[in-house]
Amino acid sequence: MTLTINTNVPSMIAQRSLNNATKSLNTSLERLTTGFKINHAADNAAGYSISDRWVTQLGSLDIAADNASMGNDLLSTAEQNYSLLTAHLQRIRDLAVQAGNGTYGSTSLKAMQSEIYARLEEVSRISGNAEYNGVKLMLYSTQTEDAEWDKTLGISSDGINLQVGLYAEDDSVINLDINLFKNATVSGLFKGMESKSIQGVTLTQMLTDAKATSFTPTSTKYNSDDGYAIFSAACSGLKVLSKDANTGEYSFILQDKTDRGANKMIGFIDEAITDLSTRVTKIGAAQNRVDSASEALDVQSQNISSSLSTLRDTDVANESSKYIQSQILQQASATLLATANQSPSIALNLI
Repeated sequence: MTLTINTNVPSMIAQRSLNNATKSLNTSLERLTTGFKINHAADNAAGYSISDRWVTQLGSLDIAADNASMGNDLLSTAEQNYSLLTAHLQRIRDLAVQAGNGTYGSTSLKAMQSEIYARLEEVSRISGNAEYNGVKLMLYSTQTEDAEWDKTLGISSDGINLQVGLYAEDDSVINLDINLFKNATVSGLFKGMESKSIQGVTLTQMLTDAKATSFTPTSTKYNSDDGYAIFSAACSGLKVLSKDANTGEYSFILQDKTDRGANKMIGFIDEAITDLSTRVTKIGAAQNRVDSASEALDVQSQNISSSLSTLRDTDVANESSKYIQSQILQQASATLLATANQSPSIALNLI
């Protein structure tokens, strides 16, 4: 080999080896400290793109899981409120059964009417206040009877869509039918029964029987003081005689023998209870779907996390070995570089 001073090839070889060892050492150090074997696109271009997509999907899966959980909470809120309404209607039914018995005088019937009135008010109050995160749960109606219930409900005629998947596809959405959120005030539960005949009588006829000819209601709307008074009178075998303009107190008289009696209201109350029971049944089915979606999201998230770990996470044992190897090569290269840098000095011995 030619002996030269200006060009030190052994030194260049040692420098290249030192650079490579240092680069490899730094890469191993980065992978061990970050826990990822793909830290830059240059590490694995295809893997970097895939891992980015999976990270995005995992974030969306977490949000979808939260959506499912909130959907379940909404359904539970609606179910519990429907249970309260059912309890009130069941008590009203009990009182109607009691009032239908001919062993009670006007004082006792008035006491029953007073409780029924209060429970009817509570039915509408609960329905008006039942909401979840600003979404009214029991007030939806295409034709609302009373202006006070005509509110921004936070719900459309299509019901409520729960986004429990990653994409804008039908399979990623669970729809909660609008019928779950229909008006459940006294008006919502009974207004549609006006012309329905149960045991040969309609609700309109029953409510007509509950008004004396001397009583002119200020409002015939069901969700009103007069509406509650008339409805409660029908359930207790009474007629509304008058209303004190100053105190707002109602006076009642017994229904005539030709009137249909409190027990005829039982069938209409049963219809309302059945309506609520149907809604609760549908809520239960929807909750099962949401629970299933939550489980599917957990499985999907687990599988993607496992795949992402295989693709991106550092194999510490393997990378530690590479780190030690690179460290040894770096030290050896540095030592040999020092030796190679002294090689040209041999030429001085020939001068």
